[in-house]
Amino acid sequence: MKNHRLVLWTLLTAAGLLASASLWLWLHNFNDGVVLSAGEQDSALLRSPAQIQRGAYLAQAGNCMACHTQRGGPPYAGGRGIETPFGTVFSSNLTPDSAAGLGNWTPGHFWRAMHHGRSQNGRLLTPVFPYTSYTQITRADSDALFAYLHSLPPVAQANLPHSLRWPFGTQAALAVWRSLYFKPAEFAPAPTQSAEWNRGAYLVQGLGHCSACHAARDALGGSDPLGLAGGLIPRQNWYAPSLLSSTEAGVADWPLADIAALLKTGTSPRGQANGPMANVVLHSTQHLHDADLLAMARYLKALPPESARAASAGQTTQAATRASTGSPRGAALYEQHCQQCHGGAGQGIAGAYPALAGNRAVLLPVTANLVQSVLYGGYGPATAGNPRPYGMPPYVLVLNDRDLAAVLTHLRSAWGNTAPAVTELEVAQQRQP
Repeated sequence: MKNHRLVLWTLLTAAGLLASASLWLWLHNFNDGVVLSAGEQDSALLRSPAQIQRGAYLAQAGNCMACHTQRGGPPYAGGRGIETPFGTVFSSNLTPDSAAGLGNWTPGHFWRAMHHGRSQNGRLLTPVFPYTSYTQITRADSDALFAYLHSLPPVAQANLPHSLRWPFGTQAALAVWRSLYFKPAEFAPAPTQSAEWNRGAYLVQGLGHCSACHAARDALGGSDPLGLAGGLIPRQNWYAPSLLSSTEAGVADWPLADIAALLKTGTSPRGQANGPMANVVLHSTQHLHDADLLAMARYLKALPPESARAASAGQTTQAATRASTGSPRGAALYEQHCQQCHGGAGQGIAGAYPALAGNRAVLLPVTANLVQSVLYGGYGPATAGNPRPYGMPPYVLVLNDRDLAAVLTHLRSAWGNTAPAVTELEVAQQRQP
């Protein structure tokens, strides 16, 4: 009898805990308080040309078209596959098509998606859509974005179903993820900071969603939505360097004009944009107003610096385990393949080829970017201020893993550079099959 009572009590306790957890998840994810007015669709017809123009600018600030346009496809019609560690997510159609796009959405539906990460039908959206950052934007900016998207030509292109491994795409899994990593929070200006700083913070934290790349992610894909301490971009294997560290991508000691120039043109006296950041400059930041670029520069320059001890700890550990001493082979390969552009002393050519001596991108503790740049080459972004950027040729078919590791180790140990060696394994990990 006692055993039966114990079993019954255990079952009741478990049922109560399950019910409490379910209620908590529901309140956290679905009780968002957004009122969807029946008259909103009519009011959307009153949008003004000025609001549409504002929305177009905000769409560029958020780089929306880059994800919501399939290569070679109609703008904003979706269909682009975005690979994640959990499967592939396909971007949605943002044109005003009534069947596949936003034609039947209201401004309230769109606001709920941006601010709360829920679709028109109330379903939870995958966080590949960066609502963890977009939650910061104001309702007025959300309405302007919606007005712009509704002004586009409708495209009848059906949305593709995501291809995520079970259970990651389920509503239950998304509810748990959101409960762990997401809380709606509209941007609140800091009263002790200037209007320019607050504008920069709003752009960097919200529409710019810089933390989507520059914050490290854990095993479940969670990250700090305000974090900028650097992280490896999943599936792309590019490292977005820390914006808090002077040894990575911190700009605390840069002049404001140089920071703004990098965002505007992709190049500056202090550095160049490459890899995924080059695409951000190409499609987004080069189109922003100078005042907004300076505001972003002001905010980035004022970020609290990472502890020098913490920033150097990983590098010191790696240096102790695989010190970079260079080799005659690496020096010979550099002379054969690199010296013509980058110079015998790694000094580069101003305005064309970057210096390698003392270059933070060369000395990063994570070597993924350096390896990919030499393997596959590439160009900086073509911008109005730098319309014909010089490029880096690919060496993927020229140098094997051993040779590439040798020449990169030489770069990281010559001309006063002191960084750990690059191993053949690190090269092989970046070489696509």
